[in-house]
Amino acid sequence: MNLLQAGVNLIYIRDILGHVSIQTTEVCARADSKQKREALEKAYVDILPETDRKKSWENVQSLLGWLKKLNK
Repeated sequence: MNLLQAGVNLIYIRDILGHVSIQTTEVCARADSKQKREALEKAYVDILPETDRKKSWENVQSLLGWLKKLNK
């Protein structure tokens, strides 16, 4: 995982580990939560401007009440 996170190509990691098949290396190279978050952030498209984003959910009192109940 450290090599993959450092940007090393999966083919090179396969060779370092001595795997015959890239599929074997892929099993070992599961994306961690940081990589998943970064991938989602790169693919994310802003639908609402920054100023509207906060207002879109904070003014929904029923949602806020429901979320507060989850914390109890």
